[in-house]
Amino acid sequence: MPKTAAETTEVVIIGGGQAGIAMSEHLNERGVDHIVLEKDRVAEAWRSRRWDSLVANGPAWHDRFPTQEFSDTDPDGFATKGEVADYFQTLVDRKHLPVRTGVTVTSVTENPGARGYKVTTDAGEIAADFVVAATGPFQIPRIPDIIPAEAELNQLHSNSYKNPEQLDAGGVLVVGAGSSGVQIAAEIQKSGRPVHLAVGPHDRPPRSYRGRDFCWWLGVLGLWDLATPPAGAEHVTIAVSGAQGGHTVDFRDLAASGITLLGRANSYADGRLIIGDDLQTNIARGDDNYLTLLRDADDYIERNGLDLPPEPEAHILGPDPESVREPIRELDLAGAGITTVIWATGFGVDYSWLGVDGVLDERGYPVQKRGVSPVPGMYFLGLPWLSRRGSSFIWGVWHDAKYLADQIGIQRMYRDYAPVHADDFAEAVS
Repeated sequence: MPKTAAETTEVVIIGGGQAGIAMSEHLNERGVDHIVLEKDRVAEAWRSRRWDSLVANGPAWHDRFPTQEFSDTDPDGFATKGEVADYFQTLVDRKHLPVRTGVTVTSVTENPGARGYKVTTDAGEIAADFVVAATGPFQIPRIPDIIPAEAELNQLHSNSYKNPEQLDAGGVLVVGAGSSGVQIAAEIQKSGRPVHLAVGPHDRPPRSYRGRDFCWWLGVLGLWDLATPPAGAEHVTIAVSGAQGGHTVDFRDLAASGITLLGRANSYADGRLIIGDDLQTNIARGDDNYLTLLRDADDYIERNGLDLPPEPEAHILGPDPESVREPIRELDLAGAGITTVIWATGFGVDYSWLGVDGVLDERGYPVQKRGVSPVPGMYFLGLPWLSRRGSSFIWGVWHDAKYLADQIGIQRMYRDYAPVHADDFAEAVS
């Protein structure tokens, strides 16, 4: 006979970040017995896996759950990483959500010959009818295999960067021009170090336009609800910043501050970094993304008769800096004084603990539709584009969790169904 689990519950949620907390809140409202398992602390990624000065990229009125506001943050301001972590802990405490911290899940397997799953942890086993994998998309730091480890450089991923003081003396190369890369590069440059920034394909929305934050514009224009990314833009990063009160990222400004812009880092040989001939194209594509949103916003204002102040100067872009007009194609890192490389190149997922056949593809990514896997009772939450563009954002994951809670409710109904014979029914209603 199979070993009996020490504990049973209806739903196990794996992960105590924004996705796991959102899922727990919805199940709690429905009275569904569940447990959230978190190997560290609630919202640990916000606490310890980001740089010191990080703030949310969306304003506090937008980057939150509908059921709780930020208590000490201006609604139009940008919460610090500590305020975001405290926000989720407050919600857990206020709603008495069943979160267990310091518990590591080592495996999830199907119960052989029985319904549901066995969740094995370093604190024992739990049997559950349903499992929600809410560990999110930021599990394994991705560093491209470009510069060998034996090169005389300090190489670290952006999740290990805290502040300029931790870095070796000398210049810094930041690879990646999404929100993390541009904010880290700007912070290091302001500390007095020379900085090179490798810029790949990106979207570059305005921080605000005509008195409204870009989060508002994406909402009223229906762009948060795009079901799939545009062709060729599946992995394009977004260059936007909430730092210093929020501002539009413009690579011309970064160049004017003293940062040297580069194209994409392609390869490395004999101490020299080989740079792609794509910097001008990447800058132009980001500009087009920026200007398109401005035009769409203007059209929306006119159609709806809104009284929002014109901002014609926002449409005017300055000339390309010299590093864009005459791009560097090969960089001698030692000659440029570079001693540190920070890879702001994103993350991969880690489902090595998930031993359920048919729920992961050959790359190790979930097979799912709106978070519902092809294996009954197995769900995923918190991934980019799970159901829409906004799925990996704080507010978006809350709505995705609501959908999964509904799906679990439907399956509970089928699970609990028992046929009633005609005689029993007649007796019950008589």
